[in-house]
Amino acid sequence: MKKFGTLFFAFLVIFCLTSFDFHPYHVGSVEFNLNKKTKTFEITGRFFMDDLENAINKKTGKNLHFLDKKYEKELQEVLKNYSEEQLKLKVNNQFVKVKFIGYEEDNESVDLFLESETVNNPKKIETSVSFLYNLFDDQMNIIHIILNGVRKSEKLNYPNRYLKQEF
Repeated sequence: MKKFGTLFFAFLVIFCLTSFDFHPYHVGSVEFNLNKKTKTFEITGRFFMDDLENAINKKTGKNLHFLDKKYEKELQEVLKNYSEEQLKLKVNNQFVKVKFIGYEEDNESVDLFLESETVNNPKKIETSVSFLYNLFDDQMNIIHIILNGVRKSEKLNYPNRYLKQEF
């Protein structure tokens, strides 16, 4: 399933880069995947590098750059704070703490890694995802929630940031 998500994102990137010369799409994806052993949601966000860089620089008033080692430590802290603001999770009507683990850079994208605290018997999942909404009024975030092998996906278009799924 993770391979499908990666392939889908790659296709989306290629489509966006080759289809429109003057009006780029602004799209990202966030996957919430329940780890049965740890009973935590492993959360991965994937965004175009330049879009995420511009969003955090606009938010902080700084001039940080990915793919530059001298900014790694500061990016870690800024992305932690930005992720805490842009992503919320509720399980069975209770807010769940989400911890920023780190990030990984690619040539075109940045993956953000987060993990929830332990959850017991999740049935109702609610998310608030607003990555890049501070930068683009046409931002689309594709949200995947995977619970016990069942995958539910939906797209959120700015300004909609809320998603509820029942399993």
